[in-house]
Order: sequence, then structure tokens, then C-alpha cells
Amino acid sequence: MKIAFLLNDLQLSGGVGVVVQHARALALRHGHDVTLVLVREQEAAPWEFEGLAHLHVEGLDDARGEHFDLAIATWWETTYSLFELEADRYVHFLQSFEDRFYDRDSAERPAAAMTLDLPLTFVTEASWIAETLAQIRPDAPRFLVRNGIDKDVFASPAAPQVRLGEPLRIVVEGNPDVWFKGVHEAIGVVGLMREQRHLTVVTGDHTKIRPGTADAVVGPLTQREMAALYGASDVVLKLSRVEGMFGPPLEGFHMGATCVVAPVTGYDEYIVHGWNGLVVDWDDAGGAARALDLLARDRRLLTFLRSNALETARAWPTWEQSATFMAAALETIRRDPPPPAYAGARQLAADSRLALETHRLRLHERNEYRRLAKPMLRIKRTSAWRRLKVLREHPAMQPVWVLLRPLTRKLRAKLSG
Repeated sequence: MKIAFLLNDLQLSGGVGVVVQHARALALRHGHDVTLVLVREQEAAPWEFEGLAHLHVEGLDDARGEHFDLAIATWWETTYSLFELEADRYVHFLQSFEDRFYDRDSAERPAAAMTLDLPLTFVTEASWIAETLAQIRPDAPRFLVRNGIDKDVFASPAAPQVRLGEPLRIVVEGNPDVWFKGVHEAIGVVGLMREQRHLTVVTGDHTKIRPGTADAVVGPLTQREMAALYGASDVVLKLSRVEGMFGPPLEGFHMGATCVVAPVTGYDEYIVHGWNGLVVDWDDAGGAARALDLLARDRRLLTFLRSNALETARAWPTWEQSATFMAAALETIRRDPPPPAYAGARQLAADSRLALETHRLRLHERNEYRRLAKPMLRIKRTSAWRRLKVLREHPAMQPVWVLLRPLTRKLRAKLSG
């Protein structure tokens, strides 16, 4: 089959890595003609990923002149370019519900959600995504293909290395600029620990990590370098709020590390509290710190969790096995009839109406706030107000302002009303 995977870019990220792994295995092991189609102009050099050497990469303009058996969107924005390609079947490889990556006032949030209403066949990587998709798009064909692990890179030891009398070695990884990765929250948790510890933060931007909060800040790292770091560590600390497959703790498992995580979507694909890791409550920094202190003190428990994490990893599929399931899913999609052209139309219309009404309500709220704020804004622009502000900040006037505070509150309420 001739297959096109549509990507925004080839920069370092877990999602891009998953696509490249599948594409590489489909080409090398299953004999398919695979192309990575970049839908945007590229400003930065691509990530130096060893699997790219075996793949054809081209821009959207070149791909428009070809015919594919399957065209596969890999991110919500790439669905907008999907139908620009000529293909027999159109697929969405869904790695998470991507509207959750944006705040409630973001224009991208409803746009990402509505791409799920398109007449596409879905392939996803986690059972929770497949189950949720079955609820919101029961009419859409869907396939579950779990991510694999490169076991040549993440080559598991026979047993975890026991480190007695040493600080608890903790790894935190992720982009500190991405709110839902919880990098700063994880660093803060380590700072609350009472026991000895050594914290390594892995990130591509060292400037966002406050000096003195970590013992080492490294990155970006290759997969082999990450494997070596996990192998030298005891715990992967991950407090993400949004995840799809939740891969880093699983990579740590393969190298003999356990994990402390929040109950983010995807954690229960392989993490069992008290068996191979510890699951802590949301927004409980003190509780997470106590969990880490427990592991630092109780090395028998730490070794128990790390040993079970290693056993969990041994049962997890390789990328070659995962790609076999992906190839079977794509061959089935190619053979079966496509979804009807009107599939999802009812839901798309309903979601469009909801987005319109939500936008209208927020505009009304902002206009109302602007109307109520106008009288006070006009006063604050006057020179008299500026002189009053200078006078108010004078130390000698502080007792007077304490006495006048009830009166000023009433005046502000009257101006606002």
C-alpha cells in the first residue's frame, strides 16, 4: 500500500516519535510505500531521529500530485489538509483528545474537538481513547493499536540495580512551557521532600528551570541517552494533567525504574498502584512528596516496585509487534468500505452550533464588563486621579485611607452599577 502520514513538523515530541516508529516499521518490515507529508513550511531543522533515514519526506505541494491508498492525519490541524490529498481511504490516527490541550477561551479548543466529527476511520493508541470515542462517535470505525517500545534502545536489565545508602534518584521530563505537563509542579514536589534525593530534569529549554531547584538539568536527549538516564534512576516523577498513552513511565519501567504519577488518562494502561508504581492525588504536593520520601526510606518497597515495573515492561509489545497490528488495521481499513460521506454530520452541526453559542456568550460577557468598567476607566485616565494615586501612596496618608476605605468601596460600587 502507498501510505501518507500527515505531520505539522518533525520536531522532537512523543507524538511525532510514535508516528515515525510506525511509519518506519510499515516500510521496512511490511513492505509498504510510506511518505511523511509535512503540511507546513518548516522553519527549524528536523529532529535527528534515526528512523527518518528509511522514510520519504515531502511537502504538501508535492504530495498533492500523488495518489495514496491511505492518507492519515496525525494531529487535529493536519485534518484540514487531509482531503487535499487524493486517497482511497482517509484515517485519523488519534493519540489523544487534543481539544484538552487548550484552555476554555482558546479558539483552537472547539476547532480541535470538531475534527472528531469528520467522516474518517480512527486508529488510536490507548483503550481509554477507544472507549471514549465509541461514546461520542459510535458510528465511526475505530481500531486500537497500542504503542510499542524499542527494546533494542530500552534494553531491560535482568534485575534493577539496588542502590543502598544513596539519595533517591528522580527523573522529571517534559516541556516546562506546556501547562499540562506539570514540570514545575513536579520540581516543586521534590523540593518538599525531607529525605535525601537527586533530581534530574530533562528539557529542551534549560532557561525555564529556576536555578537551584534541580541537581542536574539536561536535554534534549536522544532515546539512547534517555534509556541510560532511566537506567541510572530510581523513580520517574510525572504529574501530567493531559496524556494519551503516557509513555515516559513505561520507558522508565523498561530500564528498571518505578514511577510516582497522578491519575492522568492512560496511566492505568500499565501502572498499578502499590504493585509497580505509586499513584498520588491531584494537587496534593505534600502527599506526592511523602510518597517519594517513603521510597527514599524504604528501599525494600522501592526494589519491590522496580522489580514489578521491570516484569510489566517485559510483557509490553515491541514496535515490531505493534506495527504488525497497525499494518493489519490499515489493511482492513483499505479493504472495507469507507464511512458514509455524511457520517458525523449531525454531531458536526451540533458542535458548530454549540461553539457559536459559546462564543456569543463570551462576547456578551466581555462587552458587559467593558460597559461596567467604562466610568471607572475614564476617571483613572484623568490627571487628578494620578495625583491622588501619588498622594495615596505617601506613608503619612495611610491612616487616612484606612478610615476612608468603606466610603471608597461604596463609591466604586456606585460607579460600576
